[in-house]
Amino acid sequence: MELDIQFSSVLFYGSAALVSVFLAVCAILIAISSRYPIIMRSRKEKYFMDPNSGKFVEFPSIYDNSSIHLSVIIPAYNEEVRLSPMLDECVAFLEDRAKDGRFKYEIIVVSDGSVDNTVLVAKKYCKQLGVEKFRILELETNRGKGGAVRLGMLSARGALLLFADADGATKFMDLSKLELSLKNELTGDYLQQPEVLASKTCIVVGSRAHLQSDAVAQRSLFRTILMHGFHTFVWMFTVRDIKDTQCGFKLFTRKAAVMCFDSLHVERWAFDAELLLIAKKLHIPVTEVAVNWTEIEGSKLVPIWSWLQMGKDLFVIWLRYQIGAWDIAAQKKE
Repeated sequence: MELDIQFSSVLFYGSAALVSVFLAVCAILIAISSRYPIIMRSRKEKYFMDPNSGKFVEFPSIYDNSSIHLSVIIPAYNEEVRLSPMLDECVAFLEDRAKDGRFKYEIIVVSDGSVDNTVLVAKKYCKQLGVEKFRILELETNRGKGGAVRLGMLSARGALLLFADADGATKFMDLSKLELSLKNELTGDYLQQPEVLASKTCIVVGSRAHLQSDAVAQRSLFRTILMHGFHTFVWMFTVRDIKDTQCGFKLFTRKAAVMCFDSLHVERWAFDAELLLIAKKLHIPVTEVAVNWTEIEGSKLVPIWSWLQMGKDLFVIWLRYQIGAWDIAAQKKE
């Protein structure tokens, strides 16, 4: 009888302690969090250099009307080795499409505080193509992939905006698959009516989910468990209808990009999941398209640590929205 009473007491006080800790954590998160994102950008980061003239020109704003068909945003942190092959494939695809003179595009490489020759590699393409087609945004400090993608998006002119990883793991020709999905979703062609499509909302995400069985076969049991654990966290805390939230190949209409990146809080690896959570909360249509993907050596992710870190970040993202520490900036404007 005494043991039962002691056990009940321990259980009661233990539960009370856990609840107290949880409430304290929530109170701290509310106190230290900015409800809406504060987007910091230095004066230098608002300009790009024309390497042919040596002049600095101010970037346009995503809040202006679109003036070209497509902007391609490529976040790059110390990517001097992997960037050239990716850009070769990207430029070849876009230049072939632009042969008739009607299709207009731009590539924006965002150097995320790189300390290697990433910027020098990008400048070669800028000199070759000119700043109407190729621009470099140099961030003074490393912000993280999400922060780099956001500032690239906020500097873009396209009716549609694609962000693509610098490693070239996804075949760039698969852009056509994403465009077709968006065309079917919005029943319109941005190549014919760029202004109309720019004003609508839609996101198309490239997906590697169809490759999962092959990936499992090549991974150790421990890494497979971690992978499934991360997917479970995504399902629990962010979105449930997207099988692959992390593929670095996502296409946005201009309006969808404004709404999502205005509201984005996370600037590091878990930003993809928050983006899709924001889209869900704003009722923005999201479609998922299988893409060709090959693992490229040189990833900045440390498998075990990065997955655990992202798992923690996913929980914190969910918790901050649940307790009102974070909110959607686009809803505030409405």
